[in-house]
Amino acid sequence: QVQLVESGGGLVQAGGSLRLSCAASGRTVSSYGMGWFRQAPGKERDFVATITWSGFRRLYADAVKGRFTISRDTAKHTVYLQMNSLKPEDPAVYYCATQGSGGYSTPDDYDYWGQGTPVTVSS
Repeated sequence: QVQLVESGGGLVQAGGSLRLSCAASGRTVSSYGMGWFRQAPGKERDFVATITWSGFRRLYADAVKGRFTISRDTAKHTVYLQMNSLKPEDPAVYYCATQGSGGYSTPDDYDYWGQGTPVTVSS
């Protein structure tokens, strides 16, 4: 069993920054790839970024490439999402998850999920 707890969401002005955290506990999460997804009201849950267990490989959705950075601190069992240059289209509930399959870009590729943290961007 794995527990994931996201934090760091909130209200920020367009162009501003936020850093989300995802604290993991339970099984050895350091051996899992981790991902961030987001879901706006009435929309599907979309892939944002993923990082391998080693932290060596990181992949991003086109919509956030160059603005968001995913990282992990294995010793702290925590994954981060640094979000810079936030835009009006970025607001959503942001979720972290543990990767459970070879894929990385769909929710079905992940098995354990946190409860999410909301991000709001004011223009």
